[in-house]
This record gives sequence, structure tokens and C-alpha cells, in this order.
Amino acid sequence: MSHTIYLTPATPWRRLTATLVLALSLTAPAAAEAKPWRLHDALAAPAWLKIGGSYRVRYETLNHPFRAGAVGSNQILVERLVFAVRADLDAFYTGFELRDSRAQLENAGTPLGTDDVNTAEPVRAYIGIERSDVFATGDRIDLAGGRMILNFGAGRLVAIHNFRNTVNGFTGIRALWEGAGGKRVQTFYTLVVDRRPNTRSRLEHNDIQIDRENPEARFWGVYLTDQNIFGWLRGEAYVFGLHENDHSDFPTANRHLLTPGLRFFAKPAQGAWDFEIEAAVQVGKSRSTASPANTADLDHRAGFIHAQVARTLDSPWSPRFVLEYDYASGDEDPNDGENNRFDSLFGAIRSDFGPTGIYGALTRANISSPGARIQVKPRPILDAFVGYRAVWLASDRDALPSAGVQDPTGRSGSFVGHQVEARVRADILPGNLRLELGGAYLFDGEFLKDAPNAPHNGNTAYLYSQAILSF
Repeated sequence: MSHTIYLTPATPWRRLTATLVLALSLTAPAAAEAKPWRLHDALAAPAWLKIGGSYRVRYETLNHPFRAGAVGSNQILVERLVFAVRADLDAFYTGFELRDSRAQLENAGTPLGTDDVNTAEPVRAYIGIERSDVFATGDRIDLAGGRMILNFGAGRLVAIHNFRNTVNGFTGIRALWEGAGGKRVQTFYTLVVDRRPNTRSRLEHNDIQIDRENPEARFWGVYLTDQNIFGWLRGEAYVFGLHENDHSDFPTANRHLLTPGLRFFAKPAQGAWDFEIEAAVQVGKSRSTASPANTADLDHRAGFIHAQVARTLDSPWSPRFVLEYDYASGDEDPNDGENNRFDSLFGAIRSDFGPTGIYGALTRANISSPGARIQVKPRPILDAFVGYRAVWLASDRDALPSAGVQDPTGRSGSFVGHQVEARVRADILPGNLRLELGGAYLFDGEFLKDAPNAPHNGNTAYLYSQAILSF
């Protein structure tokens, strides 16, 4: 049976929705039997050469925006093409990855930035060496240098962004040692890559501008992992350092931050409980904004914690129930010479706080939020979840960072509101084509109703539909 997938921008929501409805009627065994099509195989490439990529298109719509000064409704169509190649030659390897991220259909009020557009960009170009049995039998060392993208742990502080249309780039060196018992030590030292284009006009036209390393932004870290502390318990310890100064083309908040943290977790398993807890503190110097006119260096004292407990039932649909809590500090007093708002560095927020894109209402800064979610997998090709969060500001005098809404007096309270989100996705052709529908609804709390610069647009509704073709 064959199906035609329409991705015409004129009616992306209607056509992608119809296609996903069709997907739900497919039987799991029939869909799972097909072998994924791979460009590597089609080109009859040798085993030492890996070639592949993906194309993703997503339509997003946002009604009653929550950001300060926002009116009307917003929409956007984002596209991302990825092409990657890697050659493994004995102990040496080299690779290259090109990403072309573009945006269409945005209106004047749509938030548009370098998280949406980064055209024809070589995000990875690297060379490395791997050796085994270096210090002990069964260990492995991996050394690499060049342009790279980084991901550590749960991705809360350093992540390869998936939902977001672009990724953070770095140029430098990294090293990995992995022992036979599941212990790992990773280190890196890099310059941060500034994404381009970075002006509204150039972003709207999807102009091609190659990114540049920022010599005034250095990012380094050490990440330790133990996969087998007590047989079931896994642990991670890390420290990240970020040192940046204003650059003529890219003003910064002059962050000079040290962020040590710990993470402990047990992996999910059917019929069992699991948990996760991660916490970090942050010290150093920073400025309250990236404005070139802001030259006041503040003492930076901040922290965050994520905790969750979950159980996966050994029953049809494999239902998983999760209770979670997130806290990230906010600035307690705008006039005390300190910055207490946690900075999530280069982390992702999708897995904890909901969709980003033109939504992204919640971030890992100035937030106190308990939540719950239910995940199900009715078929091997189909999964879904529904989540809920109640949201407060950690500091009622600081802003809701994603919205720019603030009451420095604290008289508007701290309750931001209730967020409900949902997602369903289907692997129409496992390994080749995945369709996804999702969205979030933010019910305004007292803070979004009473803050002096709140937009007073009412509850916010966000919907998206996307298709991913992998090859």
C-alpha cells in the first residue's frame, strides 16, 4: 500500500493532520516489516563510509501570544535539511555535517531568530582518532578537533537541540576516555560559534552567512559518568565554564560562569519504578542584559534542580506515569548588586518544559513548577503523551524570561499559570518517515494578568504539525 504525503505550505496543518489520521489506521506489523531506505545503500558506499541525513518541515501557529507587547496571532513554517558524511579509516576518522535551516510564512509579530534560521551551515567538520586498550584492557580513548556540536547527560545545560530548528556550534577539541566498567570521562575546550544571519531582515530572507567563531566566548567542561554505581544506579558529575566578553557584532551579558552539578538516575523499565534528580549551582560574574550600554558587572549566584519519579506499567500500551518538579532561581532583588537568575548555558528545554519554536513559554530560569505526565505506546509505530504543569516564578520581582513580562515591585504575584501539553507521533515508514502533532495551552495566572507590561491577550494556544524524512 502506498500513500502520498502532501507538504505544500499553503495548507500544511490540514494536510499533515490528515496524513497522521491515516497513519493511525495502519497496522503495526505491516509498517514494521519494511526495511528503511538508506542513501548509503543506494549509493553502494563502502562500509567505512557513512552517508545519510534527514529533512524536516514543521508548521506552527500561536494564538493570544503571552510576550510583552505582543498582539494578534503568529505562525511560521520551518524547514531543516541535514546531510552528514563520516569516514572511518582504521583508528582515524573524519566527518562533515551540513544543516540548512529556514523559515517561511512568518508574520510581523512572529518571534524570529537564529534559533529558527541558519542557512547552508557546516555545523560539523572534524577529524579524530580512536584507540583501545590504552590504559587498561577494554578501555577506549577518542580524541577529536574541529567544528562540533555537543550533548551531555540529559541535555539541560549542553544539548544538541532537536525540536529547535538550529543547533549550537563550537570549534575546539574534545577528549573521551571510556572504561570497560561503564565509567566515562569527557573533556572539551572550545570557542562558541555565533550563528548568522542575525538581523531581522536577513533572517526573513533566509540569507546565507557562514557562522563565525567568537574569540571572546570560550566554553569548556569536564563530564564524569558512572553507568553502574550500585548495579541499577547511574551517576554523573560535571563542571562547565563559560567566559565571554562583548564583541562588536555580538553583544553579550559578559558571563564568566562556573557551573558544577550532579545527576543521578535509574533507567525506565516495564513493571518498575525509576527516578531522576539533577542539581547544579552557578557562580561568577554576569550582567543583567546583553545591551552594550549595560556595563555593570554583577555577582552571579544561582542554581537549579530537577527531580522526578515514575513508574512504567507492565500492561498493554506500556503506560508510564511521571511526577516531576523543576526549580531554577530568579533574581531576588534588582538592586542588590547580584544576579540570581539561573543561566541554562546551551541546554534544551523541550523534554522538561514543552515545545519551543514560536512558543517556548517556560524556560530553566526563574521558575518553580510541579508537573505530571502520562505516556503511552499503543503500537510499536505509535506513541503519545499528555503533560500538565503549574507554574510560579521563583522570584516575583524578576521577569518571566521568555515573555519579558516583569513587575519589579513583586505586587503582581508569582503565579504564572497552568500549562497543558500533548503530543502524538507515528512512524509511518519506520526509519524513514515520522509524522507528529502536538501543542500546548497556557492558562493565564495572576502574574500574566496583573503585571504592568503583560499583553492581556488571554490564554495562549499553540499547535504544530511536522513530518521528518530520514535517509
